[in-house]
Amino acid sequence: MDYIKVTLNISPKQPWTDIITQELADINFDSFMEEDNMLQAFVAEESFNENNLNAILDNYSSQEVEIKIHKEHIENQNWNAVWESDYAPVSVDQDLIIRAPFHEKEEQYKMSIEIQPQMSFGTGHHQTTYLLSKNLLDIDFQGKSVLDVGTGTGVLGILASLKGATRVFGTDIEEGAVENAIENCGRNDISNFEIIKGDIGCVPEEKFDILIANINKNVLKEHMPSYATLTKTDGIVFLSGFFETDVDELSAHAEKYNFKTEQVFTKETWAVIQLIKK
Repeated sequence: MDYIKVTLNISPKQPWTDIITQELADINFDSFMEEDNMLQAFVAEESFNENNLNAILDNYSSQEVEIKIHKEHIENQNWNAVWESDYAPVSVDQDLIIRAPFHEKEEQYKMSIEIQPQMSFGTGHHQTTYLLSKNLLDIDFQGKSVLDVGTGTGVLGILASLKGATRVFGTDIEEGAVENAIENCGRNDISNFEIIKGDIGCVPEEKFDILIANINKNVLKEHMPSYATLTKTDGIVFLSGFFETDVDELSAHAEKYNFKTEQVFTKETWAVIQLIKK
């Protein structure tokens, strides 16, 4: 799948970068990188609506902020080279390292996951994937069934399997992500992780002990009835892909479906909510 890359030169950087990032996430931008005053935002070409983007930026014409914009088309086949040119392994304390095939193995970590970097979301570099990886390390997966919604590279489902989950089921709406996740399972000798292309409606009618969904706020709210149906009583749900400012809204919405917020974790304005199904 091809992507649109939008580069915004924002001055002053704060608080405008965080605000604009959140607004772009609401119109389907799903990956962000910051460098100096530059915000790079990525959206699947088929999900890009230039009118929506212009409507957001027009709101700032009367504000005390200057925004310069550059758009470019990124072909899917070019993305691997982009990642390999500027891709470092991700260290989660001393417990886990997420590395690419071209990185040397480092033996000091308790666990190692090898991920072939592609456009698929979930390399560990994004704050939400890092937060989820860090907190999943504290969860007892032994003998548990796990649903990984929006699996991306498969890194979180792979982590669950390595920690003892007996069954992992993953979905993603992007064919390239599914192919990448299946490849990454092979790289890590994972045989109990089934991955299919599709949305939440494609998940088998069964109950899971643990559900992980790292997507975005609007999709999480839309999926919430399904999460309630698919999660066992006293099951654990991790939600991520949104900002700290969205926590109260999502927690209140989840409560309507018998979920109780247990913990909230944050990193650089991004958040993870850990819920329990009552």
